[in-house]
Amino acid sequence: MRPERMIRTCQERGINVLAVTDHNEFDGALEVAAAAPEGFTVIPSEEIKSSEGEIIGYFLNRHIPRGLPPEETAERIRAQGGVVNVPHPFDTLRGGRLSTPALDRLVSLGLIDMIEGFNARMTRPEDNDQALVYAREHDLPVTGGSDAHSYGELGAAYTALRPFDGPRDFVHAVRDGMIGGGLSPWPVHFVSTWAKVAKKVGRT
Repeated sequence: MRPERMIRTCQERGINVLAVTDHNEFDGALEVAAAAPEGFTVIPSEEIKSSEGEIIGYFLNRHIPRGLPPEETAERIRAQGGVVNVPHPFDTLRGGRLSTPALDRLVSLGLIDMIEGFNARMTRPEDNDQALVYAREHDLPVTGGSDAHSYGELGAAYTALRPFDGPRDFVHAVRDGMIGGGLSPWPVHFVSTWAKVAKKVGRT
């Protein structure tokens, strides 16, 4: 997606803060941040595939490589002053989710700041419900995310929060905030599949 159109689409939908979480890449987040006008906040982020599943780092300033142990991935996020979120932790149909044993370990070590409690691309709503229950049991803030792979998905799910000042205040704002939105229609998954195929073809 093009940065300018992403921002314009968000503004048209009443969104003024956007976390860009490309999979195992960071340059795109910086491009969107560079294109952001005054009054629109971009949180440079990355969805990192650790050796046991995906972890999101918010407020990053440099790329974190994939394939590291979950503990090291989270520690590298924290070393940059970033915030650790676990996306779609109980998605039974998505292979990239963080394993439950790894999730439990990170929680016990205090290395998780929040959990995605509502993901708009979830195929089974009960998987979102399980994430919310887990977050409550462990007193973790929850986020809602569109997990957008196309312009039409931007804002499908969201976290409504007060203005915040930096990463730590962001965590408090999320705890005080609310998640909203709904599930994206199932055909959006074809967008992801086509993008993956096109990327592989482009590399050959």
